[in-house]
Amino acid sequence: MKKITRRNFLKAMGVTAGVAALAGCGGNGSNGGNGGNGKETPLVVGILPFSGKFSPFFAETSYDRNVVDMTQVQLLGNDRAGAMVYNGIEGETRKFNGKDYTYDGIANLAITENDDGTVYYDITLRDDVTFSDGEKVTIDDVIFSMYVVCDPTYDGNNTLFAQPIEGMQEYRSGMESRMKLIAEAGNGGYKETEFYTQEQYDAFWKAFDAAGVKLAQEIVDFCMTKGATDVASAAEMWGFPGLAADATAEDLYAALIAQYGYSLSEEGIAKESAGTPFVDMIVEAAGDMGSDLQAGVKTGNGAENIKGIQKTGENSLRVVMTTLDATAVYQLALTVAPMHYYGDKSLYDYDANKFGFEKGDLSKVRSVTSKPMGAGPYKFLKYDKATVSFEANENYYKGAPKTKYINFLESQETDKLNGVITGTIDIADPTFNKDTVDAIEQANGGELNGSVISTATVDFLGYGYIGMSANVLNVGGEPASDASKALRKAFGTILAVYRDVAIDTYYGERATVINYPISNTSWAAPQPTDDGYRLAYSVDADGNDIYTSGMSAEEKYAAALQAALGFFQKAGYTVADGKLTAAPAGAALEYELVIPADGSGDHPSFMVCTKASEALKSIGMNLIVTDLSNGAEMWSGIEAESIAMWAAAWGATLDPDMYQIYYSDVANGGKNPGGSNYMYDIADPELDQMIVDARASADQTYRKAVYKACLDKIIDWAVEVPVYQRQDAFIFSAERVDMSSVATDMTTFYPWMMEVEKIVLNANK
Repeated sequence: MKKITRRNFLKAMGVTAGVAALAGCGGNGSNGGNGGNGKETPLVVGILPFSGKFSPFFAETSYDRNVVDMTQVQLLGNDRAGAMVYNGIEGETRKFNGKDYTYDGIANLAITENDDGTVYYDITLRDDVTFSDGEKVTIDDVIFSMYVVCDPTYDGNNTLFAQPIEGMQEYRSGMESRMKLIAEAGNGGYKETEFYTQEQYDAFWKAFDAAGVKLAQEIVDFCMTKGATDVASAAEMWGFPGLAADATAEDLYAALIAQYGYSLSEEGIAKESAGTPFVDMIVEAAGDMGSDLQAGVKTGNGAENIKGIQKTGENSLRVVMTTLDATAVYQLALTVAPMHYYGDKSLYDYDANKFGFEKGDLSKVRSVTSKPMGAGPYKFLKYDKATVSFEANENYYKGAPKTKYINFLESQETDKLNGVITGTIDIADPTFNKDTVDAIEQANGGELNGSVISTATVDFLGYGYIGMSANVLNVGGEPASDASKALRKAFGTILAVYRDVAIDTYYGERATVINYPISNTSWAAPQPTDDGYRLAYSVDADGNDIYTSGMSAEEKYAAALQAALGFFQKAGYTVADGKLTAAPAGAALEYELVIPADGSGDHPSFMVCTKASEALKSIGMNLIVTDLSNGAEMWSGIEAESIAMWAAAWGATLDPDMYQIYYSDVANGGKNPGGSNYMYDIADPELDQMIVDARASADQTYRKAVYKACLDKIIDWAVEVPVYQRQDAFIFSAERVDMSSVATDMTTFYPWMMEVEKIVLNANK
């Protein structure tokens, strides 16, 4: 699972992990979907703007990743439910929605658990797959790709290096990137060292300052789109108040440095990104010196190879892990990139510990970031005039795509639907709100699927929630106490009862209320038919059901209010005549709930919060609902532990691993600094152990049972109120796209692009 992190929310809304789900695509602005040119009419797909990082190793946003996925193949694939396909060579037939579907791929994977605790991941590669230039895909390309993402200087999104692969730590030790060493030395003047020259040192800090000003300006520009009028108001919106009225981007940069110092750590200035990664800004500002700064420098002894990555045959390899980690298979589903294009074949000799590039030098890999090449269904032609152009890969292992040309057209959100209706776009993924539904139905004469537009809905890979900080919302400074949990349950009970009316009002049939803090897209999500399933926050302080069948909405609201009063009393509040009159030590009669609803109440959970506030006021609790126009303030407040409650949404990945979000940093000895538990502040050894146990098994049935227990524990801590599961939609021109050629039963894990090679335009028949 993955959250929209702190102030870095803009970038994170586009980040993908594991097997990417399509966020959107784009095409040629001059050639519309029906601007025919014989049998070679291009398929045009609307997508939000690209960042131009089309590398299988370094793509940041989901839009860039879509370009990568058109041109590449992954070692392992997944089915419609998100489960990995282990026998891609022979193909696997699995049932979904009552139908049989066959999934194939370029490799097989066999997992062997050994008596000594080690695990073998044996990979066998097909011998008939070629890259788009005709060169054969080999196991050496797989090994090359693994070594790239495991290099000590690699700074992309792939985290294969974090898996318990035998010898990984030894290989990555004894080397650091030059810029990291310079940053750690500090900006206090050059001191002679073997690791970098004074020229490199000076170039880094000059680039650091230039990048810092650019970072500050990017923050200002973004805040301007959200209502800021100058640098000072933008800085205040971003959480850095107090700048002079005539402040410049340089002044905001100075404020950032005052807060963080000159550091590239995860907790340094780099986390303040409004879009472009700060390290990328430094490299760009350094010009010709950028590659030198990114290069690895040997600082000690390190292994020459990764012991656990073993070539076992002409078309096979084994990855040896020291322990079973259920997330490993998702990390092994990496892109198989051509070594002869991204690396150097003359630098590959497996037996001599040479893997296609010099260890610590990824300059060749980075040099072709903007021009991807691989074994995927399409060949990248160019990125020009807001259009990425593709041509069918005649060598694609599933067969040459039916449509020769595809264009990805950069489109604003408001233009996607209109583009499909007017004929400039063939496929798009507009925001699926009430206005979009109304417009589609109007175009189709009252239906979501009609003669003009065909609509495919999928559950969003994530869910909406209301969070509570255990360190802020507690009694007597004891977050884990029964009294503190009762306090949070009082709020959770009132918030939960208003979810149905609020979500129905905001989304209608386009979202459903959920009862566990997990996306319904996950195989681990509890289902109403499962044993032990219950509505969130539906029992009172004595463990009795709050609601009975046949209750009206008003009766439920009254019952929830009475149950909340009981929880407050259990928390130590004084109650007289049905109202709270005094709070216990360390608690209060007033709390704040922050919601980023653009200052206008435009948020799915806004009605939940306001109705809960009105109800709580009637029993003497003042819940202040603060509607922010910019979410940056909220993330700052959560991190500073100045916000008790907030409304937001989580994103998710293929695997439901809960380590990042709920594992206790306290129990972990501070070894999980990249985790998100700083938001909830759960410190529960039993929960920690269950999360670790679930990671250490490949048995999905067992894992689902353990995760159900984890979810119950999280609800018991009352740090999260699950609110809604919304839908996304892909829309197609029913006039121009042959819908019989488009993938059926699409899901968030299996969008139309998974079978892009089959799509046919009516004009090309």
